[in-house]
Formats: sequence, structure tokens, C-alpha cells
Amino acid sequence: MFRPFESFFLELGRTTQIFVRVLLWTFRPPYDPRQWLTQMVRVGIQSIPVVLLTAVFTGGVMALQIFTVLARFGAENYVGSIVGLAMVRELAAVLGALMIAGRCGAAMGAELGAMRVTQQIDALEVLATDPVHYLIVPRVWATTLALPLLIALADAVGIFGGYVVSVIVMGANPATYLDITFRYMDANDVMSGLIKAAVFGLLIATIGCSKGFHAKGGAEGVGRATTAAVVTGSIAVLVVNFFLTKLMF
Repeated sequence: MFRPFESFFLELGRTTQIFVRVLLWTFRPPYDPRQWLTQMVRVGIQSIPVVLLTAVFTGGVMALQIFTVLARFGAENYVGSIVGLAMVRELAAVLGALMIAGRCGAAMGAELGAMRVTQQIDALEVLATDPVHYLIVPRVWATTLALPLLIALADAVGIFGGYVVSVIVMGANPATYLDITFRYMDANDVMSGLIKAAVFGLLIATIGCSKGFHAKGGAEGVGRATTAAVVTGSIAVLVVNFFLTKLMF
């Protein structure tokens, strides 16, 4: 009866323990800038296509749907404002984070899980190298730093997608669309989305690394850890997004 609750709190405790160890090891030498840069490239640069593709079609389909609805009330001029605010406040950060959870969270869980079941992590401990410091710290902070940069690009591309659909497909006035897009948008709207992205990056990397770090059971265990990294990371993004939105707005 209580097994699901026991499992939940066990996983929560493991993830919290990993996060605390990451904080403790972050500012302790030795430092490995090359490893940090490698993880930034994996999470940031290599994720650009999937995140931007998601953003441009999200902005486009939002413009398509909203334009047809507002046209019934003669308010189609406000499509740009709605698309712009939705992208920078919510959609770019949330959908981008979900893509990163599926791509990078899964990769972290699989990579660390494979290292655990093949005893590579045990070998690091035998060599007096803390595996959290060597393996997890670069992944967590690289994801935390890279995701806001990705989401900033996604904001711009998503707004562009809405512009293309509204102007070219629906026939909106381009000057009016651009003016209304940024008229009601301020720096706080943009910053709220970037702050969310940083928090989401921290969650995704910590959860993904924790699942892989505690994997067991051979190849099957690695598969379970990979699946759990994606599912738990995605759910965490959606749940935390609600509370961040409530706090910020």
C-alpha cells in the first residue's frame, strides 16, 4: 500500500543528495574547464536544431490558431502580442526544457548508468576521485548555463514563426504586427522565461544524473534509468513551472 510513497521519497532523497553533493563540490579544486566546455557543446550547440525547430512551429501554430479566433472579434492585430508574450514567458522555456529532458536528460542517465553497471564509477572511487565532482558537476552546471541561451534563441525564432504565419499566410500587416508584438513586452517577461530555463536545466541534469548514478541491474537497469530520467525530468519541469509562474506573476 505504501510502496509507491516509499519509492517516491527514496528517489527524492537520492536526487536531493546528489544536488547537495554537487553544491559542495562545485567550488572545490581541481577544476576541469575542458569537461565543462564539452558538456556545454553537447547540451547547447548540439541541441540547437531540435529546440529551434520546436520553437518556430510552436510560434507558427499559435499564430494560426489565435488569428482565426481573434478575427471573429476584429482583434487580429493583437496576435503578435499574444504570441510574443506566450513564447517568452512560457512556451519557449517549457517546450525547450521538455526537448532537452528527452535528448540530454536521457543521455546523462544512460551514460552514467552504463558507467555504474560496468563498475567504472567504482573504479573512480578506488582511484580517490569523487565521481560526483568528476562526472556530475560539469553536466549539471553546463545544462544550467546552456539552457537559458537556447531559450533566448527559441524566443526569437518562435516570434519569427508567428510573424511568418501571420503576415505571409494570414495576410496581417507586417509593421503593425511587429509594433504590437513588442509594445506590451518588457524585460521582466523575457527574464522570467530565462530564469525558468535555468531552473529547468538544473532539474533535468540533476535528475538525469541521479537516475544514472544509482542504476543497477545490468543493461535492463540502464534502460530503466534512461526512461526514468526522461519521465521524471519532464514531470518535474511541468510541476515546477506552475509554482515558478505563480511566484513570478
